[in-house]
Amino acid sequence: MQKTFSKLVLYTRERRHVGGHTGILGLLLLTAALAVGCTTASAPPTVQAELTAPPAVPARITRDKPATVVVKMEATEKKGRMADGVEYEYWTFNGTVPGPMIRVMQGDTVQLTLKNSATAHAHNIDLHAVTGPGGGAAATNVGPGQEATLRFKALSPGLYVYHCATPPVPDHIANGMYGLILVEPKGGLPKVDREFYVVQGDFYTQGKFGDKGLQAYSREKMQMEAPDYIVFNGSVGSIAGDNTLKAKVGETIRIYFGDGGPNKVSSFHVIGEIFDVVNQEGASESVHNVQTTLVPAGGATMVQFKIEVPGTYILVDHSISRIEKGALGTIVVEGPDAPDIYHKVNGELGATTH
Repeated sequence: MQKTFSKLVLYTRERRHVGGHTGILGLLLLTAALAVGCTTASAPPTVQAELTAPPAVPARITRDKPATVVVKMEATEKKGRMADGVEYEYWTFNGTVPGPMIRVMQGDTVQLTLKNSATAHAHNIDLHAVTGPGGGAAATNVGPGQEATLRFKALSPGLYVYHCATPPVPDHIANGMYGLILVEPKGGLPKVDREFYVVQGDFYTQGKFGDKGLQAYSREKMQMEAPDYIVFNGSVGSIAGDNTLKAKVGETIRIYFGDGGPNKVSSFHVIGEIFDVVNQEGASESVHNVQTTLVPAGGATMVQFKIEVPGTYILVDHSISRIEKGALGTIVVEGPDAPDIYHKVNGELGATTH
């Protein structure tokens, strides 16, 4: 700006003795050109958001200046696996439960377009990262075949839930319409080796847990807060067995963990690990050496820990009977043993297994 002003002053001095309309017109043209140049130079870049299906996480942000981030979301309704032999009619964002993870930076302007892919219901999106009426829901109501666009500025860093807020709101959330948006602080989060995206949800079916076939939604059970399934990432075994999360000894892991609800609070715990760092409810301030962290329905948290010992680590809701409703995942860790940290001793005192 200072350089532009200096050029304008110099030009004015040079043209002071030039008479007629030519000098005035030239001055006006130069002023307009410089103004346009300033506007163009200061305009933030526009980038397409990387949206990832769970448990994947978008790449960390490396730019150091805010941008306009374009996000495209689609409301869909589709049949999917709830458990082995069990299907459910999910309502989703972008075809997954949870919906895709969104990653932006504090100061970014987010331009989010929500399209309703000719579903049987109207939908919208309420992002807890938004400052404005309904968290964006008021601006994104879309009936079947419609779309709407919302622009908002990401003012506060943190990890936030988003969900559908079309009445009746509990029905839309109970059927799977939720996800997480991360607003990184300026300068970014500390780098880690692996990041995972996990969201807990409670589901209510006409049949009991494990009943085979296509199970319909039970609004009555939802109102009684009596879920048949409490699961990670939308289904039993979504992050266990063949779908297990993987890591190596010596790596630092960060889990972006949310609770879509609609009703149950989570007591998130990884058996055999202590969380080195926890950002409770996704807040900027952190606490350390935490065993189990409480995550409210409609809330989220970031947990971080370093793996020192190989083996299988189990993710649970430590309201522990919920394991029997599906709240269980695993991280399989490969690498060398660490007998100075963990070692099985068999038989009499002093006898060891080699």
